[in-house]
Amino acid sequence: MYMNEKKRVLAISGSTKKNSTNEIILRKAAALAEGVVDVELFDGIDKLPHFNPDQDGETPPAVVQKFRNSIAKADGVLICTPEYVFSLPGSLKNAIEWTVSTTVFSNKPVAIIVAAASGEKAFEALDLIITTIEGRIDEGSKLLIKGARGKIGRDGEIQDDDTLARIKNVMGSLIAAMEAEHAIPTKYRH
Repeated sequence: MYMNEKKRVLAISGSTKKNSTNEIILRKAAALAEGVVDVELFDGIDKLPHFNPDQDGETPPAVVQKFRNSIAKADGVLICTPEYVFSLPGSLKNAIEWTVSTTVFSNKPVAIIVAAASGEKAFEALDLIITTIEGRIDEGSKLLIKGARGKIGRDGEIQDDDTLARIKNVMGSLIAAMEAEHAIPTKYRH
């Protein structure tokens, strides 16, 4: 008997620091959805070259093509990022810029988590960017975790039950969006 494969989520951390708060949150999100979807953590955002339109032709750098292919093959994308100087980290913005000339995000279900001290500006920016590149992002697939570092214990586990529940809800919303038929990109909704 044929069994359907599990849907795949590509998780992208906006932080390049190993074992960052954002990476911990992504790993917890993956654990909360274990058995329902497969989550792959993209490890290479810091290896992408600076965006250069002159290199964005038919044969972009191999690492860029790998990143784009990872997004294209995923059924959904989960981004968790800190806020640096009231904006997105340059590495995340750079990665997204490498996708603008493609359609890899078009109508792709996306969930965003901004985990920072404040995070409001990065949250607004990431929401706008994903909408602009035609990602499909539902209200339930957005989460701002203020004071994120204080919600993680020394053991690397999230200690705040409310935060855990909210991460689980975001994953549920992303999974529902991945299963939805004929949904339209966020920027075209009225």
